Amino acid sequence: VEVGFEASVGGGIPVIKALKEGLVANRIETIRGIMNGTANYILTSMTEHGTPFEEVLKEAQEKGYAEADPTYDVEGIDTAHKLAILMTIAYGQHIHLDNVTVEGISKIKPIDIEFAREFGYRIKLLAISRNHLTDVEARVHPTMVPESHMLANINGTFNAIQFTGDTVGDVLLYGHGAGMMPTGSAVAADVVDIARNEICNSINRIPALSYLPEYFTSPSIKPINELTCPYYFRVTALDQPGVLSAISGILGKYSISIKSVIQKGQRAGEPVHVVFRIHEALEDSVEKAVEEIDALDACTEPTVKIRVLIEDE
Repeated sequence: VEVGFEASVGGGIPVIKALKEGLVANRIETIRGIMNGTANYILTSMTEHGTPFEEVLKEAQEKGYAEADPTYDVEGIDTAHKLAILMTIAYGQHIHLDNVTVEGISKIKPIDIEFAREFGYRIKLLAISRNHLTDVEARVHPTMVPESHMLANINGTFNAIQFTGDTVGDVLLYGHGAGMMPTGSAVAADVVDIARNEICNSINRIPALSYLPEYFTSPSIKPINELTCPYYFRVTALDQPGVLSAISGILGKYSISIKSVIQKGQRAGEPVHVVFRIHEALEDSVEKAVEEIDALDACTEPTVKIRVLIEDE
């Protein structure tokens, strides 16, 4: 039996066909993408209008962009499923949902969007995988993307998937990631492909997951705590003497280097936002530092941590 599932990733974008056929001569080095139109619509609206997450989500539900229970969309689970499919095809490894590190966008606030813009970034929910040969990365999380990067300019409900191959370089596929007609286009393409193969007596001419079953291998996933990248921290704390020094001391304890610090005050008696831009740091160290920072008596909210995409990635 031949199975087609083009519409499972990217809606009307022929991303699976491109990966299985057009890029077959390449070793796929990286996969990056915006694969959920609901999350991208929410972040775009927050960026353009400064509207809080909860209000934009309600608007998205009213317009039919978000489900009554939006958990899979806004918490990155839908995107993680799609990344697992692409990784399985690209690497010939059986990637499962529990192999993917997943963080959603529900903790992002307009002030984070504002700081991102001030620094020259836009916040996107990215699916990211890198093939290190010995292991592969598999992660979905909010990411600060440089405004000059192609993925920073994918707005609204649109999706985009970027592959980097060892021979072709960067390839970007962009289009409608959901909706009746785009999805129907992808389903019809699968039906026609299967019919053509039937006529030519070439059923399963291309294996559904690109590799024959006997050539699949078990996944070797790079642990997220071994990731190294720049970070954005937003600490919300009482404006008291010694707080900034205490936070800086914790970061220093874990060899985390500060690129810059910005403090924006609020009304008298209210907590302030202190934003740290961090040079490349080890995820494991970052997690331990954030845990200690959040334990400080002066901190009034959990620290918001956003990974930053390096300019040339």
